[in-house]
Amino acid sequence: MTTYKVKQLSELTGISVKTLHHYDKIGLLNPAIRTEKNYRLYSKNELYRLQQILLYKELGLPLSEIRILLDDRNFDQLNALKNHKLELLRKKERIEIILKTLDKTISQIKKKKMITDKELYEGFDPEEIDNIKTQSKKKFGERNFNTSEKYLKSLSKVQFEGLKIEQKEIFNKLLDISSEKIESPSVQLEISRLYQNIRKFWGTSGSPSTQKSEFKGLAQLYQLDHRYTKVIGQSHDHFTDFLSDAMFHFAKTQL
Repeated sequence: MTTYKVKQLSELTGISVKTLHHYDKIGLLNPAIRTEKNYRLYSKNELYRLQQILLYKELGLPLSEIRILLDDRNFDQLNALKNHKLELLRKKERIEIILKTLDKTISQIKKKKMITDKELYEGFDPEEIDNIKTQSKKKFGERNFNTSEKYLKSLSKVQFEGLKIEQKEIFNKLLDISSEKIESPSVQLEISRLYQNIRKFWGTSGSPSTQKSEFKGLAQLYQLDHRYTKVIGQSHDHFTDFLSDAMFHFAKTQL
């Protein structure tokens, strides 16, 4: 007769030694043999019984009821296994239905939270939006423009707002220090932050290309169109020039 020590049974079934000791203590699963040194040895019969215990546990029965069922002289192991299989198949079907429902709910929530065209170009009228798209495609290339727009539309509203807030903070800081020289460490630190923020907007953060020409192109765009560099809803001519020059310096020295 093949027997298993409690540790071997634990490794075989994934049930902890502590749990097996507990089952033995309450009379739910006693070993086939108890040696003189009080080692517990389990046979195949105990393995089958343990399988029944685990199946009934999966169905939500308490241990006290499982013991009564298994100790019943009329207990039919084969019939019990067939019933277990049927019940588990029903449970599987219910779980699959629940999973499909969850997928639908998640999809609906995501759709509601994704950025819309209106939110992406908030503050611009339809004519301005068309102009911005045309200008951006010409300046950065249609492929880069599409990559950026696709990435931004994949963000949640919270993520998109976070990017905008970060950029506003950087612009505010740069406006505060716009009397300093463009090559000063404090200015270049903020330009570096702006560069990282812009890369997030472009959807290229972490890509191997530094996008030096694109960043310089953005600096030129800022000079041409002051709408992009408004701070607290106002345009500042000196700030636009300062920002553009500082960005060119960063591109020249850092990219």
